[in-house]
Amino acid sequence: MGGPVCQPRQINGRSSVYPYRKEFDPITAEGEAGAIHQMARRMAAAVTKGDLGLLLAEEVGRYSLMDLQIIGGRLHAEMIRLPDPYRKQIHPYITEQLFGAHHQLLAMHRSGRFLSMTEPITDRATFVEFCRMIPDGCFRWDESTERIPFRYTPRHRVFYYLMSAFTIFVLDRPGHPVGTPFPGGFRVEERNGSYYCLIRDREKEVPFSICNFCPALQTEEG
Repeated sequence: MGGPVCQPRQINGRSSVYPYRKEFDPITAEGEAGAIHQMARRMAAAVTKGDLGLLLAEEVGRYSLMDLQIIGGRLHAEMIRLPDPYRKQIHPYITEQLFGAHHQLLAMHRSGRFLSMTEPITDRATFVEFCRMIPDGCFRWDESTERIPFRYTPRHRVFYYLMSAFTIFVLDRPGHPVGTPFPGGFRVEERNGSYYCLIRDREKEVPFSICNFCPALQTEEG
């Protein structure tokens, strides 16, 4: 028998969707799926950028230091598969995409910035489509066959989508930071307040790719 299960936390008048013990105890796959579906529905109900920012900060606040270490370990495992010198070029941008956004989200929450962000989410139809995609994107992959020394779960994968939602729909910025390099010498660019990306329209056959929801415009090659 395990230890006593804590009651769900109340945050902003709502109960946490993740049941927690005093120390994190992984929930079943079925429970994890239900929690992610519920989270995605709550996200889709957000109307303003501030509402979404508060909800994302609430969700991200449930990740422990160990969770963040696991996510960082997974990122490292993906990075070492890339060839040099591209690996060294892209590593700081991918780190910024996840952990830089994580820091900025929490900093804005602690400063109360989201309370004054009353403007509606830009392109709400795309945002709702993004929210509906999240569960499929989290459970499409099976990391159990990979040789990694830790348990990487769909709950850890959803962190990627939470950070993308913050960057794309709260900040109205590209999912990949400006300057992110791609093979061939191309990068995500900002010109006169607009964003451009070479691969923006090249991920349409991958329905769970954040590129399909990115505000960047397609860059013409050449």
